[in-house]
Amino acid sequence: MGKNASPTAPTPRRGRSDVLPLKGEIDLHVSPSVTASLNATIEKKPRRLVVDLSGVTYIDSAGLAALIEAMQKVEGYGGKFRLAGLQETVRSIFEISRLDQVFQIFPDVDAALRN
Repeated sequence: MGKNASPTAPTPRRGRSDVLPLKGEIDLHVSPSVTASLNATIEKKPRRLVVDLSGVTYIDSAGLAALIEAMQKVEGYGGKFRLAGLQETVRSIFEISRLDQVFQIFPDVDAALRN
């Protein structure tokens, strides 16, 4: 694919340790840093973790696997894992793989935080 997500690890949204925004293309090369960021956030055991995908333009199977693993960890300790802000191209990937039926997906971060 074209430009990949920033090689620097994503960091939680300022003032919100339970919101992790991701950007760019999440593929085989970027997913290890995404996994590391997810794991660092999950270590704090937030009651709810919202992954903001509004800045993500593409996600491949490695990126999906990172999200599935994170969801399993959060649900394993009784937390809630949510995705927010999927662009149409990313949403179609979730629909084709039927992962839209596995994840709790919200139109935006605010909606995910309210529910």
